[in-house]
Amino acid sequence: MASQPPNAGDVFDMRKIRRLVELMNEHGLTEIDLRDAEVRIRLRKGQETMIAPAAPAAAPAAAAPAVQPPQQQAPQKPADEAYVAYIKSIMVGTFFTSPSPEAPPFVKVGDHIGPDSTVCIIEAMKVFNEIPAGVSGQIVAVLAQNGDAVEYGQPLFKVDTRH
Repeated sequence: MASQPPNAGDVFDMRKIRRLVELMNEHGLTEIDLRDAEVRIRLRKGQETMIAPAAPAAAPAAAAPAVQPPQQQAPQKPADEAYVAYIKSIMVGTFFTSPSPEAPPFVKVGDHIGPDSTVCIIEAMKVFNEIPAGVSGQIVAVLAQNGDAVEYGQPLFKVDTRH
C-alpha cells in the first residue's frame, strides 16, 4: 500500500484553495460549497446585500404547523407591496429568534427596526452569526420558525419600509 504525501488529503491545502479560486474566476462563479464526509469547504466572493424589493415570493415549502403562534401571523391590514422588503438569510444554517432559549426574540411582528437592528441568529458549523436587518421599517411577518434549517437567500422576515 503506497503512502500518500503529507497533506495530500488536507482540504485546507493552500494550493487546492487557490485552484478553487481560479476556477471560480474562470467560470464566473460567486460561490463554491464542497462537502466530502465530515469535511466542508465554502468559498464566496463579494458582499451581497440580502434585502430584496418585494416580489411574489412563496414561503418555504417546508411543513409548517397547522397553528402558528400569534407573533408569526401577519397583521390584519397587509402592507402595500411597493413598500415591502424581505430580510433574507445570508448563509445556510439554523435560524434562531433569540440569543438563548430563555431570552425573548430579537424582533416580533409589529416591531420597528433600523438597519443595524439584530433580527435573528443563524448558526452554521457551531458559529452563531447575528443577522442585522439592513433596512428600516416595521416587521409584518416572521417567515421562519425558531430552529428551522434555512438556505442562503431564503426570506426570513417581511418588512414594511414605510414605518
